Amino acid sequence: MSGCRAGDQNIGAAGIDSDRPVERFEYDSPEQVEELANSLNYTPEAWQAGIREVPRLYITKVPPRWRDNTSDEMQVVDKKRAFFRLLGPLILHANELIESDRQQAQSIVEALRAGKTPGSKEQAFLRETAIAYKVADEESDPDVTDRALQDELLRRVDTLPPSLVLAQAAEESGWGTSRFAVQGNALFGMWTWGDEGIRPEQQRSEHGDHKIASYKTPMESVMAYMRNLNTHRSYETLRARRAELRRSGAKVTGWELAKTLTQYSERGQAYVDSLHGLMKTNVLMPTDDAYLGDGPTILLIPVGEGS
Repeated sequence: MSGCRAGDQNIGAAGIDSDRPVERFEYDSPEQVEELANSLNYTPEAWQAGIREVPRLYITKVPPRWRDNTSDEMQVVDKKRAFFRLLGPLILHANELIESDRQQAQSIVEALRAGKTPGSKEQAFLRETAIAYKVADEESDPDVTDRALQDELLRRVDTLPPSLVLAQAAEESGWGTSRFAVQGNALFGMWTWGDEGIRPEQQRSEHGDHKIASYKTPMESVMAYMRNLNTHRSYETLRARRAELRRSGAKVTGWELAKTLTQYSERGQAYVDSLHGLMKTNVLMPTDDAYLGDGPTILLIPVGEGS
């Protein structure tokens, strides 16, 4: 059924939970994905015309053939376009999920500050979210009426500009061709010291027995990366700058937040410069205005040799 769309309902796959209709699109060539994208008006021409609506096309894995054959056979401009086109919907969906949690948390916080008593489910949501975002310890019983906890929670439960995420994914995964991307859907080079992960071919002793975290799907990789930026102490400056921009009514852009990521890489400021270069060269800034359409979820399933 290569290149065919098959309907289904409420499929929980690829890290995607959706109440909307879900279809599977099996493909064995980039041309088939291109044809699908064109049929959904997801084209360079539409983008140049200012259309920022993006269909819900979700890749379910990084196929080995992308690294071994496809990316080498494509023109550089086409390879980059395919990478951004297929990663973009995942980023927008991850932001969609975070924004939903943020709005719910914000609503509960506003109720508390207005002197109202939210229901037990609402308070439980706030506690669980505080623990998930490492504002509170798992063993503790967080006091959701504490203003400092509420402020910190809302600093962390927040979206990230697509231009930043796209630039970091391209930088960290070599446009999706790294061994870690293919073997473990790892798009952001995040480390782990647990059992799950891919061991680098050359490890530096000062970093211990670290591995590159691996994921079942690219969507899981995107979500883990966003949670990392939203919780790790190394990125407090990013969260503070984002909150400052929000308070002032200014747009939160990938360009601006990239300036805070000197600790993401040992390269420091050179890493930030590289991200800015990627954003500028590939004109990624307009992606900060992109949004997902209301069409069905379409899971992109690679089949055939090298899938």
